[in-house]
Amino acid sequence: MAGSTTRLSVHGLTVRYGELTAVSKVDLSVADGEVLALLGPSGCGKSTLLRAVAGLEPAAGRVCWDGGDLAGVPVHKREFGLVFQDGQLFPHRDVAGNVAFGLRMRHLGRSPERVAELLELVGLAGYETRKVTELSGGEQQRVALARALAPRPRLLLLDEPLSALDRALREQLAMDLARVLRLAGSTALVVTHDHDEAFTLADRVAVMRAGRIYQVGPPTEVWRRPVDDETARFLGCGLIIPATVHEGRASCELGEVALPWAPDGAARLGLRPTALRPATSGIEGKVLQRVHRRDHVRLQVRLESGLVVDAVAGVLDTPDDEVTLALDRDGIALVGRP
Repeated sequence: MAGSTTRLSVHGLTVRYGELTAVSKVDLSVADGEVLALLGPSGCGKSTLLRAVAGLEPAAGRVCWDGGDLAGVPVHKREFGLVFQDGQLFPHRDVAGNVAFGLRMRHLGRSPERVAELLELVGLAGYETRKVTELSGGEQQRVALARALAPRPRLLLLDEPLSALDRALREQLAMDLARVLRLAGSTALVVTHDHDEAFTLADRVAVMRAGRIYQVGPPTEVWRRPVDDETARFLGCGLIIPATVHEGRASCELGEVALPWAPDGAARLGLRPTALRPATSGIEGKVLQRVHRRDHVRLQVRLESGLVVDAVAGVLDTPDDEVTLALDRDGIALVGRP
């Protein structure tokens, strides 16, 4: 569980490349033992922000650790661990040699005991003498994580650590990574474009676009209450409609649904595909398209009103040409500030 003491704090951080502003006046903080995810689309500046925190990019503003300004502190003296998308392992070293390299960089010796401890932590016990070129992509990322954790860094920086892996492996490794970070008590900043990954790993999520941070909060809050339309769309809300909330129930043109966490009054609902599902009663529509996924079928449906919506059905109960849909609160967000 993350502590309340702020370890990393960033104030007005700005990174420019000539006339291009990649990161603009960013403020953020990471508490002791907390995992904060920087979440945003490709090209929004999140990796640049992480690199500026590491000291790899020149930047205006301040990066502080325990209140002390890190300006002028070189990368290798910040005591931060870095894990990149491709792991950047040394092909001529075995697994133990790669993990031990993290210790040698801090002049901590090879320490076979620490290497074995880290490999146990990341699920690679007994892999010490394996060649890294013989490992799968997921195993290589585990080695890279063990190497970064070996010298007990003050802050762990992970830049899209799972994006090079296939979807099924990413999902499994995200859960494993979340477990490792918590067992190690790591304070970490994670960059990702995948909201499932961010919500699996992080205690808090910072949503970023066009070089700025637009929302910071616990995963559940960000998922349920995206701050604006663009954030809602990035988080999967393909349709935003007006509604009225009264005593925990929201009413809109598509029906009524229980939203016990929504305040009374006018509201705007963001609907993800899972917000509409086949039901015995609700609104009628005609199925225009079906896309089969691994564990569900994505539907495009034209309602009697002419509105075209997305919906989700189970693989074994895909409707015929006609379908009745009802709202499901698990796929609904409340868009905008209360």
